[in-house]
Amino acid sequence: MRAFVDRQKDLATLEEQFAEREAAFVVIYGRRRIGKTFLITEFLKNKRGLYFLATEESEQQNRAAFQRQVAAFAGDGLLAEASVDRWDLLFDRLTQGDERLVIALDEFQYLGRANPAFPSIFQHIWDTILSRRNVMVILCGSLVSLMESQVLSYASPLYGRRTAQIRMKQVPFRFYPAFFSTPKDRRSTIEFYSVTGGVPKYIESFKDDADIYRAIERNVLNSNSYLYDEPNFLLSKEVSEVGTYFSIMRAVAAGNRRAGEIAAALNMKQTSLSKYLKTLERLDLLERRVPVTELNPEKSKRGLYHIKDNYLRFWFRFVFPNRGLLESGHTDEVLHIIRRNLIDAQVAYVYEDVCREQLWSLGAEGALPFMPNRVGAWWGARNVEIDVVGLDTEGGRAIFGESKFWKKPVGENVLAHLEEQSAKALLNSAFAPYRSQPTYALFSVSGFTGELQEIAASRSDVVLVGGSDS
Repeated sequence: MRAFVDRQKDLATLEEQFAEREAAFVVIYGRRRIGKTFLITEFLKNKRGLYFLATEESEQQNRAAFQRQVAAFAGDGLLAEASVDRWDLLFDRLTQGDERLVIALDEFQYLGRANPAFPSIFQHIWDTILSRRNVMVILCGSLVSLMESQVLSYASPLYGRRTAQIRMKQVPFRFYPAFFSTPKDRRSTIEFYSVTGGVPKYIESFKDDADIYRAIERNVLNSNSYLYDEPNFLLSKEVSEVGTYFSIMRAVAAGNRRAGEIAAALNMKQTSLSKYLKTLERLDLLERRVPVTELNPEKSKRGLYHIKDNYLRFWFRFVFPNRGLLESGHTDEVLHIIRRNLIDAQVAYVYEDVCREQLWSLGAEGALPFMPNRVGAWWGARNVEIDVVGLDTEGGRAIFGESKFWKKPVGENVLAHLEEQSAKALLNSAFAPYRSQPTYALFSVSGFTGELQEIAASRSDVVLVGGSDS
């Protein structure tokens, strides 16, 4: 049975809309496999509702399928046999009666793709029929670009009609263990998360494997698996120049973080690259990060690009460059490459993200001297890079952290290195408001040496976060 994890807030939003006495119009969107349909199905339990999944067929075929569902729902044999060429007649028949009704139209964007005028048609149906009846309409879609243009943008005829919208995101790491009926240790949990990210469909595919490498071999390197070609499927549905976007993602996965480096890797002018980067950001596939101290992130010249999705980061780092080997049947060779490089090239970086997320939780739990209101990383001159930084901009306090995904316990040498790096960072003018006594946090999946634990016990400015259960 599939687990319903970390969607309580989204479910509560739907329940609140359902409880309204007036007609409700909710938009749900987000990338494929993120759990939109599962959320709707969970919400529809014990409610009077009709769920319709649009397809990439013609408008006429979709309307005929919708007619059959309406006829079955209403128990109307005449409608089932009638010739109907208008959507409004179907919605009018469906919404007869006083009892609250939920109408969920999934993959709504396909209707707009089949007929560009469909958003206008549905706007008329909403304004003249649905908005006056005891209904709750849910428009759901997995193609972000089309949902934004057809439903959410100022130019859409449907703009201003929605009473709520939900953009579904990946499940945060703190909820990740809830997917597994048999608990995994901290190290294994992070290794699995580093590949699946917080995409429920991917997690479900991996959860029955005890070993991450076995899971990768079975679910990713197997050409019959849907994950084998998943990135191509995702991008081809959203963008037209798939080759260019693939090249950008591969360049970033290879370590090119700055816009200039990416442009150089693609032999492209940086000015021409901008539109592609913005599209990937809008699709939640790429993100531009700046040092946590930057006051105007959009104007910062220190931005670095990262692949936001863990699975895409893994795929473009290990699968895409080795497709020749995989296609020629040399799966073992690719698996050997992954075994040799997964921890340093993938898991360690994802662990930094996990630690940054955990810093928020530690502050909320009172485990830190203060609650940070900004969390991120910092890099600057003198080759200074700090994995985890939390700032209290009101109180002028800072916490500097370092994460280690090692097999051995972290010792006092790591604390000494963090203190050295932090001292260099504090010389930067960006840290001028935070030069009072900083706090140091060390994150480790393998715990800490006895010597470091003794040091932490004697100092109020050192926080240790790690071990198998942390």
